[in-house]
Amino acid sequence: MCPGNSFIFAEKSKSVSIELIQNTLLKDNFSREDLVILLGADEEGRKLLFEKAAQVKNEAVGKKVYFRGLIEYSNRCAKNCYYCGVRSGNKKVARYRMTDDEVLEAARFALENHFASIVIQGGELFTQEHIQKIGELLLKIKEMSQGRLGITLSLGEQTEETFRYWFECGAHRYLLRIETSNPDLYRKLHPANILHRFETRLKALEDLKKIGYQVGTGVMIGLPFQTLDDLAGDLLFFKNFDIDMAGMGPYIEHEETPLYQYRQLLMPRINRFYLSLKMVALLRIMMPDINIAATTAMQTIDPQGREKALMVGANVIMPNLTPVKYRENYLLYQDKPCIDEEADECQRCLEARIYMAGCEIGWDEWGDSLRFKRKNPSQINEKP
Repeated sequence: MCPGNSFIFAEKSKSVSIELIQNTLLKDNFSREDLVILLGADEEGRKLLFEKAAQVKNEAVGKKVYFRGLIEYSNRCAKNCYYCGVRSGNKKVARYRMTDDEVLEAARFALENHFASIVIQGGELFTQEHIQKIGELLLKIKEMSQGRLGITLSLGEQTEETFRYWFECGAHRYLLRIETSNPDLYRKLHPANILHRFETRLKALEDLKKIGYQVGTGVMIGLPFQTLDDLAGDLLFFKNFDIDMAGMGPYIEHEETPLYQYRQLLMPRINRFYLSLKMVALLRIMMPDINIAATTAMQTIDPQGREKALMVGANVIMPNLTPVKYRENYLLYQDKPCIDEEADECQRCLEARIYMAGCEIGWDEWGDSLRFKRKNPSQINEKP
């Protein structure tokens, strides 16, 4: 069987009995084998999984959903990851960087609309000018908001010194996706050079934890060459690393990437979507008190993808505050939704989606990870 076909087989297989699914869900802790069984559940089995995850979510973190206003700061990147539409090797992308005023305007929109938190996301750059610029922006946002805006960064691997500098300037959460916890698969997704080392990614996550950030990570689901066993390993990695938050979703191919040549190995997109929901549900059961994002990639496949993610375990959603003129150039994958919506349109749409999912919005709350709070009670702000 060629790599990747194991996914399609697992999703369609009827060999996993409903009784086995029920008995596995009764366990207090899941083994790797248990997780493979649950990830391979058919429609009837995944319904039981989703019901259990919804129950755990309501008991652990309740129905509140927290907004993180997303600012896609720049698509300039030094990395050349094989799956990414803004990789350095893609010469068809118009590169941009938002001005300070544009960033501050987006942050002000978040503050005035009671989001209480923003995410500054961008490509991986390591120049001193970039590092200093981010630090200055953090200080300006803190001054403008009088410390009321919580700030998450997602700017890739950096040195411990850089992470510490940004932390001291005001960032307190950091999302750095591991992409996959399998080193062999990781190497299939990246060039074999010093800029793309699995060990460097692990060290960066360790540095973030040591400094005091709330640490988030995540994986892509449905990659070529990936198996259910790989995804089970990802879930165990999250638990063993003791993450505070997660952002993960289905892998969606981009034709201007080297990985696109393996698209024939991919399962259908709808299967990737349901597998992603299973990952969200299982992570909520395994780590009840972390924050889990309902990612935009979910909505790329299913128009109600983010609502469905909220219903099975997610509790964070990210309205896009990036100026519309930049959005078509920040396509990590193809068919990304909402690239033509202004910030206020995006906000109204997501508000409706949250209420449709039976949830409520945590206005004016940072919504910090309850898990992090329990580990570090002195570092948490209940409200800005």
